[in-house]
Amino acid sequence: MSARAPGEGVLLATRSDGKLRELHPMFAAAGIRVIGLVEAGIVQTPDEDEVEQFDTFEANALAKARYFAERSGRATIADDSGLAVEALGGRPGVRSKRWSGRMDLEGAALAAANNAALLAALEGIPDRRACYVCVAAVVGEGAERIWRGETTGRVIEEPRGEDGFGYDPYFLSDELGMTFGEASREAKEAVSHRGRAFRGLIRGLGSLTPDPSSR
Repeated sequence: MSARAPGEGVLLATRSDGKLRELHPMFAAAGIRVIGLVEAGIVQTPDEDEVEQFDTFEANALAKARYFAERSGRATIADDSGLAVEALGGRPGVRSKRWSGRMDLEGAALAAANNAALLAALEGIPDRRACYVCVAAVVGEGAERIWRGETTGRVIEEPRGEDGFGYDPYFLSDELGMTFGEASREAKEAVSHRGRAFRGLIRGLGSLTPDPSSR
């Protein structure tokens, strides 16, 4: 797959403004042109919510990449990510985006509802260790690959910082000693689950070949 074809670009399949803010600089620094769903003219449809229906990040990331590759006819990058809390048996995990059950909300309102649900679930539980997980997938020219990234921390009781998105203001990073809501984009990228997964993906884009062992 040629990820650098002038005027073409690889489709970056996410509707999340937060992810786009984090990922565009990574691809730009590598000299790889990516285009978003809006730029590609892919209108949002109700069936998109049914794509990520599996129990693993890997399966969901691949399903999303396959879905948008078929709709666009382009090589496509997608990811699935979430917060796995040890005391909750790894939840919310792959349900992180809709942990609150509020299907009527999006953006900041949905994040607030999810965070409220998380804090309620952890009330009275002293062990608040957590792991952020991201699996990035690329589908193109008959080949599929995935890369996984993780980072550890714990869930705090009060939000700190106004950057990042989702659970970031409540996730105190072990490596940074601050929440992802307090960290700069560059600091977060260096240690985050998403940064780690997508650095692997970017390194692999130039020579994408089928690799069954990565499934």
